Amino acid sequence: MWNNHQFLNLLSNFLYVAVAAAAAYVIGLRLIEPPYFPIKEINIFSAHSEKNAGTRLINISEEQIQTLFTEGIKGNFVSVDLTEVRNEFEKLPWVREAKINRKWPNALDVIVEEHQALARWDSHALVNTFGEVFRVSSEQQLPVFLGPTEESAQEVAKQFHQFNQILKPLQQNTVEVVLTPRYAWRIRLNTGTVLELGREDIKERLERYVLVYEHSIARLSQDSPLEYVDLRYPNGFAVRLTEQKQQMPKKSNLKKET
Repeated sequence: MWNNHQFLNLLSNFLYVAVAAAAAYVIGLRLIEPPYFPIKEINIFSAHSEKNAGTRLINISEEQIQTLFTEGIKGNFVSVDLTEVRNEFEKLPWVREAKINRKWPNALDVIVEEHQALARWDSHALVNTFGEVFRVSSEQQLPVFLGPTEESAQEVAKQFHQFNQILKPLQQNTVEVVLTPRYAWRIRLNTGTVLELGREDIKERLERYVLVYEHSIARLSQDSPLEYVDLRYPNGFAVRLTEQKQQMPKKSNLKKET
C-alpha cells in the first residue's frame, strides 16, 4: 500500500483538504464572535410609514430601544440570532410585530409594527385595529368594548365598525359595545342613549332605528337624549326618557324578542 504512489497522492490531498477545512472552521469560529464584525448601526423603521421610509415610532421611546440593544442583544453581525432579537422587540408592550434583517456590513434593519389602539377592553386592556387584546397603560379617550372572553374582541370590533357605518347618516357613533354572556348586543351612543339590540337581526334592528329616527325618536328626545331604546320588537321599539325614567312602548301589544 505504501508503495502505491496513486494512493499516497490521494491520501496526501485528503489530509491537505482536511487540515485546510479544520483551519477554516477554527478561524470561522473566531471571526463570528466579538470583537470581529461588530454591529455598529441599528436602523429602526415604522411599518406604518410609507415604504418604511419614516423612523418615527409613536409609543416606543428611544430609551426602550437603547436598553433593549444594550441588555438583550448578544453576538455580532454574523452570530446575532435574529429570531431572538425579534422576540425581544415583541416583548415591548406597544409592539405588535417586528421584522429583523441584516444589512451588510455592520447594520441591522428593524421594522416595527406598533399596536394601533381601537378601544378599551373593559378597564384593564386595549383592543387594536385587528381586534386583538393587548395590555398597556394609556390615557387615550377610546370607546369601550366588553365581552364574555378576550377571544370575542375580534367579533366586537367587527360589529363596532358595522354599527358606526349604519349610524353615520345620523352623525351618531358608538362609544360602548357590550356583548353579554348570552351573546346579546347592547351599545351606548355618543349622545348617551343605550340601544338594546338583542341576539338576532341586530343589523336590521339598528337600520330600523336609523330609518325612523328623524320622524319619531328625535321628536321624543327634543329636550334631552333618550336614556334607553329597546329595539327587540318585530315592528316597533320601546323608549325610556332620561328625566322620567319610565318605559314608553311604541306598540303596547308587542312581545319582546330576545
